Amino acid sequence: MTKIVFQNVHKFFEDGQKVLNGISLEIEDAETHIILGRSGCGKSVLLKCLLGILPLDDGDILVDDLSVKNKHTYGNYIKKFSILFQGNALFDSMTILENVEFGMKQIKHDSPKIIRSIAEEKLLSVGLESRVFDLYPAEISGGMQKRAALARAIAIEPDILLFDEPTSGLDPVTGGVICNLLKDTVKKLNVTSLTITHDLKVAQFLSDRASILNKGQIVWTGHTREMKNCQNDFVQEFYHASGVISEKSN
Repeated sequence: MTKIVFQNVHKFFEDGQKVLNGISLEIEDAETHIILGRSGCGKSVLLKCLLGILPLDDGDILVDDLSVKNKHTYGNYIKKFSILFQGNALFDSMTILENVEFGMKQIKHDSPKIIRSIAEEKLLSVGLESRVFDLYPAEISGGMQKRAALARAIAIEPDILLFDEPTSGLDPVTGGVICNLLKDTVKKLNVTSLTITHDLKVAQFLSDRASILNKGQIVWTGHTREMKNCQNDFVQEFYHASGVISEKSN
């Protein structure tokens, strides 16, 4: 069943420059999809359009047949999403536990005791120990902050998880650990996920399918292992510039 549909999506800058130029893409329910591309290619703009942060200049985006442009149903539309931000976006003045509780308090009507219990459970599920619950973001490592941000994202039980450059700013070892955690979390929750990244290695590890964005257009969609056989010049350039030497066949 199709979960997200981008229908001929266009977005322009104020000077008339095209940022997104006719994006059409279907993402299936429980699919893990990656949007790949260089910096400035329109990945972040596409994500903001999906969330309704930026209005579309043409086309539409549907999630479970709800349009991002329909003001009457937008509340139900946006509740389907949760996002793991590139910079984590944790509140510096709140403890790690309070950060996770915050999102739930905005949409759930459970008692403070139940919300606290769920927050603790989610933090433990992403590999954080109880000793960090009462610490502040500045007091823990970048990898721990990413785990806390993921716990906050899944605590509201979304239908769709969005990952914005999930390994940005992390060393390779920590980045690999976070990739494993994201993959395991998505599989366990059986949710649809959409990741934007410039890192092909991340895409290969996480994705069922991927799409490459260049100059506001999708120039290729398929499984990352098929990318090396694509005849598009940009796709070939992107693939070889990624530093990937070989790919597993399964």
